[in-house]
Amino acid sequence: MIAGILKEPSFETRVSLLPEAVAALRKKGITVLIESGAGVKASAADEDYERAGAEIKTAAEVVSSSDIILCIHKPATALLPGKVVIGVFQPLFNVSDMKSWAEQGLTVFSLDMLPRTTRAQSMDVLSSQANIAGYKAVLHAANIFPKYFPMFMTAAGSIAPAKLLILGAGVAGLQAIATGRRLGAVVEVFDTRPAVKEEVMSLGAKFIEVEGAADASKAGGYAVEQTEEFMQKQKQKIADSIAKADIVITTAQIPGKKAPILVTTSMIEAMKRGSVIIDIASATGGNTDLTKNNETIFHNGVAIVGNSALASSMPSDASKLYGKNVMNFMALITSKEGNLQLNWEDDLVKGSCITHDGKIVHERVTGA
Repeated sequence: MIAGILKEPSFETRVSLLPEAVAALRKKGITVLIESGAGVKASAADEDYERAGAEIKTAAEVVSSSDIILCIHKPATALLPGKVVIGVFQPLFNVSDMKSWAEQGLTVFSLDMLPRTTRAQSMDVLSSQANIAGYKAVLHAANIFPKYFPMFMTAAGSIAPAKLLILGAGVAGLQAIATGRRLGAVVEVFDTRPAVKEEVMSLGAKFIEVEGAADASKAGGYAVEQTEEFMQKQKQKIADSIAKADIVITTAQIPGKKAPILVTTSMIEAMKRGSVIIDIASATGGNTDLTKNNETIFHNGVAIVGNSALASSMPSDASKLYGKNVMNFMALITSKEGNLQLNWEDDLVKGSCITHDGKIVHERVTGA
């Protein structure tokens, strides 16, 4: 079997597999082709891939010769019928692309659609990349914020610690808590799931509780839609906390839907000048009224950073973790001898497959 690795679009710094992962595939007897320059932004040169046993090719050669094509985003090169494609394609937002790929006869696996089960944790690209995003969100805020994070006692006077508010205690939020605490900030956390309170407090943060939340235990770590009554309570609690916060990091997303608005313009106008908001949910609309994806705007002296690509700001480790997720998924769809083996009885294989045999096969995508 031949696996091909494509170079990502210019805005992306990560690569699907680093040379160390290529070496593991070669041991299984899988031939690996990689587009020239694919790993350069992730600190992996063509020579590194060649030493690991890969063959350097053009994009067209990779596409034409490979049985499985590995990427993160939609490939720029036209794909050929019968190929298996693995990446992170956000199919609920890109239904037209999925229809096109189905018509082309591609078998497409989108790893962001994997069922959020214990067995799938080793393949969970959303969690591995969100962990990095939570870490980098705090560091990015620290760089922008015009004051110290920790408390300082100096001969010239005392500096109070920064007050950090995190909206959403999923993987990104929990990492943001840990990083913020390491930097010396006082951290408060809001989440609609009472079950995360213990985790939040164990990291040294204060948990803000709002009664009457809808059950989110089966949402795989995502937010769920709430009642109007709860939304009003939530809005007031968040408003009270935001008025006191120096930095706000928002992470709340709902699969297949626009991100919920948690921070209104009036809340932002109540914040102190020099405050910072980092909106990780900006790719799906953002958690504030004013968020613009991949832009930093200023309103009433507050910086609002829309950044959904924070994982790409640490490309080497992000690629390493993404590659491990991909390798674990590859083990599901290949035999011990390194041949393609699609087991449609496996809930992870079935649950992440978007198109196959000329049609869209994922129920959530057909209903999107």
